[in-house]
Amino acid sequence: MAGTLRGSAVFAQSGGPTAVVNSSLAGAVQEAAKTDCIDKLLGAYNGILGVLQEELFDLRKERAEDIENLKRTPAAALGSCRYKVKPAADIERITEVLRAHEVRFFFYAGGNDSMATADQVEKLAASQGYELRVIGIPKTVDNDLAGTDHCPGYGSAVKFNAAQVMEAGRDTEGLWTRTPCTVQEIMGRDAGWLAAGTGLARRVPEDAPHLIYVPERPVALEQIARDVRECLGQFRRCFIAAGEGLKNEKGQYLAESDTLGPDAFGHPQLGGAADVLSAFIEKELGVRCRANRAGTAQRAAMHFASLTDVNEAVEVGAAAVRKAAKGQSGVMITLVRENGPVYRSTTGTARLAEVANGQKLVPKEYLNAAGNGITEAMKEYVRPLVRGEAPINVGPDGLPVFVRLQKRFVPRKLAEWAPPAAKQ
Repeated sequence: MAGTLRGSAVFAQSGGPTAVVNSSLAGAVQEAAKTDCIDKLLGAYNGILGVLQEELFDLRKERAEDIENLKRTPAAALGSCRYKVKPAADIERITEVLRAHEVRFFFYAGGNDSMATADQVEKLAASQGYELRVIGIPKTVDNDLAGTDHCPGYGSAVKFNAAQVMEAGRDTEGLWTRTPCTVQEIMGRDAGWLAAGTGLARRVPEDAPHLIYVPERPVALEQIARDVRECLGQFRRCFIAAGEGLKNEKGQYLAESDTLGPDAFGHPQLGGAADVLSAFIEKELGVRCRANRAGTAQRAAMHFASLTDVNEAVEVGAAAVRKAAKGQSGVMITLVRENGPVYRSTTGTARLAEVANGQKLVPKEYLNAAGNGITEAMKEYVRPLVRGEAPINVGPDGLPVFVRLQKRFVPRKLAEWAPPAAKQ
């Protein structure tokens, strides 16, 4: 039946937004508008929750210029969520909603957990004899999805973080007589791709970051103290880039929260590696140490997004629609780095189940032997991903102009959904 299926399409976004996840949405919606087999284009409000709650809006009623300007707008224009679907009741409800709206194409942008959800939906629909083509669209600044060379969102987040390290590093350099140490905390619970990528900012030894610590390489606080002393002796200042999921020599998170508990997917919530390291350095070495944390600005910095990242994000969205139209299902679109002196990427696919059950960590050859920095191989990997400056729309006040979708909701066809916690 490949190529003969016809029906509506649902697009949804999940998890932490990025600077370019809307670029993927724009690419997918624009490609779908040219595809004969797709009738209605529906957006799910707040990820999979929008499907469960049957909160779907008509993307064909959005202005064409607004869809185009999604490529210059950060975060999740459809709305996102962090919700772990329940294997039986929730998945049944999802397929019920998709059937009610004659949805035959489901596109889900997200990370590992989102790919697991998409895989569940595809398999249940198949078991029910309902032909539904499900395609995952990769999205994460953590860059930890299996099966793809890199993830849309990563290049822009690295570009922003590396620039922040450069700027804050010069601040430390200018006032080292007062505060000679700075710890910049970088996103990444289990994968240190972002923190490692800031090493691109160190063009000469004097440049920040002088030390880089990532979750993949547990480190004792005593070793950090030795590293900082050596750095202070050499430069009279020390700038550290630390992944938020940094672990000690026992493999324990340095900053796991005692009060927040795990998130919806059972992942530990972390409470501030920069604060822990800064306090330790001040106590152990007797010098002032500043703790910096950019927070969600790392993943929403459209004003300094990588043009390479935006273009690749658009392409993976468009590729998802093309693959579905040709009959593929149960896969996530991947980025494949081609060999050659000039950087070029193409798209491929990986099975949703393989992505959901895998995790790509920073390889050993990208980290130095001392465990406090990166190698040239890491720089070669990340350099092309940050190149180019994505265009943005600027208003008369000198600030960026971001689009907001109108979200004209379609009528519900089913009874209201009650979350499992609310059921008796």
